[in-house]
Amino acid sequence: MRTYDLSPLLRTSVGFDRMDRLFDAMLSDVDRRPAYPPYNIEALGDSAYRISMALAGFGEDDIEVTQQENALVVRGRASGEDNERHYLYRGIAARAFERRFALADHVRVKEASLKNGMLNIELVREVPEALKPRKIALNNGSGLKKLVRKKAA
Repeated sequence: MRTYDLSPLLRTSVGFDRMDRLFDAMLSDVDRRPAYPPYNIEALGDSAYRISMALAGFGEDDIEVTQQENALVVRGRASGEDNERHYLYRGIAARAFERRFALADHVRVKEASLKNGMLNIELVREVPEALKPRKIALNNGSGLKKLVRKKAA
């Protein structure tokens, strides 16, 4: 397994300890992660994303989508097993699953839909105005001199 040293990157950044732990967890867990159900993650724009999951055999009542803080959890539990059928080959899996996705700050679920066996979860990043970059005007220092003169008087 390849290891990555992020210390040069973290030397010039503040508050990214969580990201370092996230990378470590992802890289160490990659071999143990289940492949079911298959999914895609698409970037639809600068601040819009879509997660698509292939869920053949699942109905709307069988799927639960939950967002809690920076985590998105998709759970599926197939409705009752059909014991009356005798399969010669069963290639369509309908087993229970739980798939977790780590979400960046300010990413929320806009909507989720199930159509033709595909679960589509639309995500959007909404950064609050208070956290968006703002330009700081520079002054020539005259405001500071006025403040000092008023205190001295």
